[in-house]
Amino acid sequence: MPLASIPSPSQGVWYLGIIPIRAYALCIVLGVVVAVWLSERRWVARGGQKGTIIDIAVPAVIFGLIGGRLYHVITDWQTYFGSRAIKKPYQALFIWEGGLGIWGAIALGGVGVWWAVRKRGISMSAVADTVAPGIAFAQAIGRWGNWFNQELYGGPTTLPWGLEIDVDHGGEPGVLYHPTFLYESLWDVALGFLLILAGKRFALRHGRLFALYVAGYTLGRFWIEGLRIDPVGGVDHAVTFLGLRLNQWTSIVLFVGALVYLWLTRNKDTEERVVPLDLAVDPAHESGQADPGSSDAPAAVPAEPADHGEEGDGPAEPAEPSDADDDAAAKEKNPR
Repeated sequence: MPLASIPSPSQGVWYLGIIPIRAYALCIVLGVVVAVWLSERRWVARGGQKGTIIDIAVPAVIFGLIGGRLYHVITDWQTYFGSRAIKKPYQALFIWEGGLGIWGAIALGGVGVWWAVRKRGISMSAVADTVAPGIAFAQAIGRWGNWFNQELYGGPTTLPWGLEIDVDHGGEPGVLYHPTFLYESLWDVALGFLLILAGKRFALRHGRLFALYVAGYTLGRFWIEGLRIDPVGGVDHAVTFLGLRLNQWTSIVLFVGALVYLWLTRNKDTEERVVPLDLAVDPAHESGQADPGSSDAPAAVPAEPADHGEEGDGPAEPAEPSDADDDAAAKEKNPR
């Protein structure tokens, strides 16, 4: 038995009265908060309007959770459906029990972002580059939810940081496993800082920083996924093709796609809109008018002189008294 190891939590849920507090959900929420906070600061520093990222995060998170769960259920359908299912079909909705596919979360979350930025009239690529480091940090935090659920672990190891896994979660007594959740968490933290530095040094715009995030994440995910032995895509095994797990093939496709995008956009330098067109003017003067007396205010237009007839015709004839004038004179003589 190794002298050192990483113990797994004895529980991943606590109760506040009848309300369950799940560690997996808390890790996801904390990751989202950190990502939004960092992305908001980066967006304002880029010249964007304060509060934009917070507004965009709402549909992005909702769509992302749906997409992540859909990917998990589709690739792990035998857990919930079929003769070998170990869970009831309705438990596919129990997102708090674990099971979010990052590929589905980013894909459908991107749809939510696209919908939000289209309504605001700002650049999708500018937003993507802004949030890329935050996504990496959010994933690093979210992976600790897998630790509480005793999932996402690798094969047996004798390393001092081996992970203890309970028998109920597929472990064997006295055997330690590669903490692949920890490997990925550390990889994501390093990736997040790398993206921040690369963005400052090389001014990566037009989605290139986000493409670098995709390439960096999938590179790490490929080798980490190769260490895993926990089931993904089956009840007691992972779906494999030509000796590689499904997530490894997904990593390869996305890695190549990211490199192709980086190459195709290497010389792109057009302007990206970070402020909506309708907010480009001073919001206090939406009509485009300046304050009276300011340097931008238009010159006053003099009033037209009273009509005195055509030039050379002499003074105009006095106007005939109207009925209103007669009534006013009568009231002045006979006040009530």
